[in-house]
Amino acid sequence: MRFFIELSYNGKAYHGWQNQPDAISVQEVLENALSTILKQKISIMGAGRTDTGVHAMQMFAHFDFEKQLPNNLIYKLNSFLPQDIAIASIFSVNNDAHARFNAISRTYNYKISTSKNVFNYDFAYALQRPLNIELMNEACTILLQYTNFQCFSKVNTDVKTYNCKLMQAFWTHKNDELIFTIQADRFLRNMVRAIVGTLINIGLGKLEVEKLHEILKSRDRGEAGFSVPAHGLYLVNIDYPKDLIEN
Repeated sequence: MRFFIELSYNGKAYHGWQNQPDAISVQEVLENALSTILKQKISIMGAGRTDTGVHAMQMFAHFDFEKQLPNNLIYKLNSFLPQDIAIASIFSVNNDAHARFNAISRTYNYKISTSKNVFNYDFAYALQRPLNIELMNEACTILLQYTNFQCFSKVNTDVKTYNCKLMQAFWTHKNDELIFTIQADRFLRNMVRAIVGTLINIGLGKLEVEKLHEILKSRDRGEAGFSVPAHGLYLVNIDYPKDLIEN
């Protein structure tokens, strides 16, 4: 039987989601916890990869287990896992359901703190310089006109295509935070952080809005802006088809 597990995590202590040979990952910690509690080796497949230091408000993964799950498995896992990983739900799905390949879209937020805040410096990029949000949102409309985002991808990345279908991209201002929201069917490595860095350059007046067309058409990472720090990035939502879950 296949099960989906919904979780969240603070990524500060982890080298991303995916297992690493010489570094701790969220996947490794969760697999060890499941294997210990269910008393057999459990492998899990995540809905995607988050890089070192990136957080997830909602992540999904799937695992297979042929016995009946304990009724109090969520409680046991949350008691066993460290404080920076929390399980929200576990539910059965069709045996061919796949946490990664069946995902319709993923949504990320990037947070910028516009004032010095002693409580969020681990969770938002501190930038106290004035940014033109109108220009940054104007640039977002240009992003939505394109599908190839190679200029925002890490070089030497093993992917078959640099095409992504963007569904939304916009900035909002809430209290002392600027929040960037971006939704797409898939994301390239470092893509969101590179987009944010480029949009910041536009907001600072270092880059003209229309220059973004040239950057996107160049397909050259060197033409785009800097990558913002990972600690301001959050995976906030993953969408699946409504019929994925067993009735």
